[in-house]
Parts: sequence; C-alpha cells; structure tokens
Amino acid sequence: MPAAQSRLLYVSDLAYQARGRRYCDEDIFLTSELRAEFDVALCHPLDAVALMDAFDAVVVRNSGPVLNYRAAYDAFRDRALGGGVRVYNQLTGKADMVGKQYLADLSAAGYPVIPTVDRPQDVGRLPESDEYVVKPTFGADSIGLEFVPRDRLGSLTHDGVLIQPRIRFRHEISFYFIDHAFQYALYAPRPDQRWELEPYEATAPDLVFAQRFVDWNDIGHGIQRVDACRTQDGELLLVELEDLNPYLSLDLVAPEVRDAFVANLKASLHGLLGEAPPPEPHGRPSGARRHG
Repeated sequence: MPAAQSRLLYVSDLAYQARGRRYCDEDIFLTSELRAEFDVALCHPLDAVALMDAFDAVVVRNSGPVLNYRAAYDAFRDRALGGGVRVYNQLTGKADMVGKQYLADLSAAGYPVIPTVDRPQDVGRLPESDEYVVKPTFGADSIGLEFVPRDRLGSLTHDGVLIQPRIRFRHEISFYFIDHAFQYALYAPRPDQRWELEPYEATAPDLVFAQRFVDWNDIGHGIQRVDACRTQDGELLLVELEDLNPYLSLDLVAPEVRDAFVANLKASLHGLLGEAPPPEPHGRPSGARRHG
C-alpha cells in the first residue's frame, strides 16, 4: 500500500470575482499539483473552522478579502491559535494579515514605504500633495479606498483610516517569496492597469529592498508578496506586504519558474509539517531552487 500522506485543508473562495484575475484557476492548478505529495480537500473560508480539526494543516490561499467574513475569520484565527493548528501562511505575520497599520508604523520608523499616517490630524507629517489616498486600516482589494483633495482632509475625523499622498509612479512591481526565499517578480508597466502584469528581471538593489520587508515579518513558512511602486526619481517604496492570501499570477510566469515555485511550495509545506519531502526521480531533491 502507498505510504500515508499528510492531509491539507485548502481554503479558497472559488466564486470570488476579482478585477482582471481568475482566482479559481490558480487554486485548481495548485491543488492538482499538491495532490502528488499530500491528501488535499478544498473548502470555502466559512467552512474552515468546522473542518480543520480533521487535517494536518490548513492552507489559506485565494480566500477573498477578510472584510467579507470578518467574524468568521476572527473565529478561525482564535481557534487555530488556541488549538495549535498548523496554518499556511503561519498566523504570526505582522503585515496585511492583521490590517494595514504596519504601513504607518514602518513609515514612522523610516522604512522605504509610501509616507503614511493613521490620523487626519497628522497629515502635516506627509509630503504636500494635491490629492491624498484614504483607505481603511482593514481594507483589501481597494475596498473603501478613495482619493481626497487636500482641501477635504479637514473633514476626515473618523478613525480606522490610513492617509497617504497620491504618488505619481512609473510602475508597480510585485516580488514573490516562499518562506524567506525570492521566487520571481512581475510588474505593471502601465500605472493605470495594475493587473496587466509582465515578467520582471529584479536587480540586486530591488531584491535587497524586497528582502528587507520579508525579513522584518515573522513568517517562517508561507507565501508573501511585496508590492512596491517606483517613483519618478527611481526609488522603490512599499505599497503593501501581502502575507495572508496573496494572488500569485502563476499563469504569467515561464513554465520552469512555475515548476520551481510549486516544488518550493511543497518543500515549504513539508517543513511546516515537520516532515522530510519525498525524494524526486533522477536524483533532483524536492524543492530544488531554479530560476527562470
């Protein structure tokens, strides 16, 4: 009989409609690949708490914005943390996983982040701009985001928002990591088309920038996406560090890059479970790093 495989509960909202992306395709592909080394069941995020005790680990992938099911997500976190459930990404993240307050905190600490404050009365600490971005601290996928002219900032008295100057940037770049290892990068060369992405050859300074945020975060096993914008002066600034359920755009990378990502993902999951990955044929170790 074949050796028993660890059981993964893969959490995704296959029906979630995202602008310019088909989340379900990515999850269909990844679950089909993971089945080679794990027993995989897929469920909606609202069903995770009821099912997760029967599995060795829970993999949270394209589960949609937590705003859509905040109480259920909080119950999932509390239950997982209280019961010692293995979750991928690990629930120790300090970035989007717990809201966007980290942007204001990192900005105040001098990190290369889009200047951010969390109170309207602190706007004077920001660079002057004709227009500002105001977004909820617990927002996602641009939900609740608005552009506010400077003369309207005085009317913002409510809590739970972040305020940033609107940056006129050259392009946005996303750097994708498994655990703390860089995998690939994609960029949007047209600022008005965020999800029209193309492969990007990251430079050494680019990777130093992105690695700094991944190393700052407290995730040993998981997938992280560092989203940055390049200013007109050529400087990279952090837009967000997605450490909960980052969409991966795997359909846009070369087949060899995608294969390496999948191998590294399997190896990372085995690491989370405290088990050795199975040997691969032809002597190549599982999770061997390759670059496209």
